[in-house]
Amino acid sequence: MTSTVIKESVATRTGTGRTKPGLFRNPWRHPWFLEGFTWVYLLWSLAPIAIAVLFSFNKGKSQSTYQGLSWRWYWGDKVNSIWYNPQLHSAMIETLKLSAYTTIIAVPLGVAFALGINRWRGFLPSSFNFLMILSFVVPELIFGVAMFFIFTQMPGLKDLGLGNIAEVLGLVTWNVSWPAIIVQARLVTIGKQYEEAAADLGATQLQTMRRVMLPLLMPAIFASAILVFSGVIDDFVIVDLLSSNATNTPMSVIIYSTQHGGNGGPALNALATVMLLMSFVVAGLGYLGYRLMTRGQRISGQQTLTAIAGAEN
Repeated sequence: MTSTVIKESVATRTGTGRTKPGLFRNPWRHPWFLEGFTWVYLLWSLAPIAIAVLFSFNKGKSQSTYQGLSWRWYWGDKVNSIWYNPQLHSAMIETLKLSAYTTIIAVPLGVAFALGINRWRGFLPSSFNFLMILSFVVPELIFGVAMFFIFTQMPGLKDLGLGNIAEVLGLVTWNVSWPAIIVQARLVTIGKQYEEAAADLGATQLQTMRRVMLPLLMPAIFASAILVFSGVIDDFVIVDLLSSNATNTPMSVIIYSTQHGGNGGPALNALATVMLLMSFVVAGLGYLGYRLMTRGQRISGQQTLTAIAGAEN
């Protein structure tokens, strides 16, 4: 009886069954105010970004009057463009360095933490897992201030001082929860049958991890690396509190401090556009890479319900 109901529901919603028109009509599709509110929200959110990007191509120095299309603030101006201005140019390099270093350190730590929690049972690992999840609700400002006091007041660590090392350690501590949570979710969906099958075939734990588990976990590892890398690109609070001087200041801090001080110009719009483009490129590559890695592993909801219905027979 259950399988018959599921099959009929699948057939009805996919249009393959014989049902009366409008019987399963989506009640949320037709109200005009829902669609209108969505478009208003999108325009309100994207219009300022589009204006900022437009003025990054402004021929003049004004940020209020558009004076024509130009690449001046990207590389045309030999003094103030982001390619020739040493402060803006070093900010781009610093952002990429922080993103790369944080990803290289945080992702392996997060994967190791996820594997350990997945195999460790008891009160202590549950507490560690709770603390890892708790980091998602702790305000970044509080965390950044805490890290600032650690590197300026705590004996042993205050000798490191503020700068690149402090920024990387702070960003790694803040972002390590992403790979830990994502890989844990992947481990839950995989189950233990693959490890048990490899053990039955005589594989050691190291061989099982290298040849079985890591290939299965690779989509989750790749997705977490993309999240960490793109998250560090636009991080502001931690890097602002832990940076020491202009030589290790990333793009987000340069944009805020310069514009807030009233010394901004179209070059800052160009720098913000580059930062936005970096995020889009990383997200796009991550999406394409994840689709390629999980090709053949994704099934639709219709296939799932059909499989359940078949299993019920």
